[in-house]
Amino acid sequence: MKNRDCHDFYEGCRSRAVMLALEEDRYTGDVTTMATIDPAQEGHAVVTAKEDGILAGLDVAAQVFAACNPSLSLAMHRQDGERVANGERVMEVKGLLAPILLGERTALNFMQRMSGIATKTRAFVDLISHTDTRILDTRKTAPGLRYFDKEAVRIGGGRNHRFGLFDLILIKDNHIDAAGGVGPALNRARMYREKHALDIRIEVEVRSLDELSAALACRPDIILLDNFTLDLLREAVEYVRSISASVELEASGNMSLHTVKAVAETGVDFISVGELTHSVRALDLSMTITLD
Repeated sequence: MKNRDCHDFYEGCRSRAVMLALEEDRYTGDVTTMATIDPAQEGHAVVTAKEDGILAGLDVAAQVFAACNPSLSLAMHRQDGERVANGERVMEVKGLLAPILLGERTALNFMQRMSGIATKTRAFVDLISHTDTRILDTRKTAPGLRYFDKEAVRIGGGRNHRFGLFDLILIKDNHIDAAGGVGPALNRARMYREKHALDIRIEVEVRSLDELSAALACRPDIILLDNFTLDLLREAVEYVRSISASVELEASGNMSLHTVKAVAETGVDFISVGELTHSVRALDLSMTITLD
């Protein structure tokens, strides 16, 4: 995909997900609001942080409320990527109460999940800030929410790996075994890329120093060192750097806040962390309604 096509694709994913989230919540209508609130009643709502963290998803919340009623007005007290403390105001929504209430839970769900991911990502990024290593996300995202999960990683200071199966040739263990080894898999991948004139990179996962040697002989763009010990990571980095300065190295495999600093200090270029998105703890946010 070209950059323009990718942008349109990602924006389409986002818009469809927002509308689906609203649709699954209201279905035939917000019967509680319709039963108890005068449709002409106006007011405003304040979103407040209930704990410290990194904010993300404010623009998504704005899209939710605009979809509920474009006449609603929003005031942002903080911005995506900023630290927020318990008790701080995050944003205000003003206008008709019915559409505010309709969008409340959907907006908070997006913001809480995204802020939780951004907060976790920032914790990883801060731990390795003294190195040149960068934190990557994975495809271990909630189905249908990948755009938001990956955007939250970016807001938290991490870097997006591939968005899906289409924007990077990532040869993993099953591909290697099925293709008959690292070398055959890489050679087939290179021929496929050339045949179809694809402007994408090739990455290969290796599980041992022998596979690393075989991969390096084929000169992929990135080598993924899967579940290597610290000693093996250091050895792998030294070995690859002695042969090629252009091949990048990524470490993966059960990375945590307890291990990421030591892994970064081995000199790898990237560390991929599934925990950023597969085990999300939402940041606690709440919304309070006030009548005008």
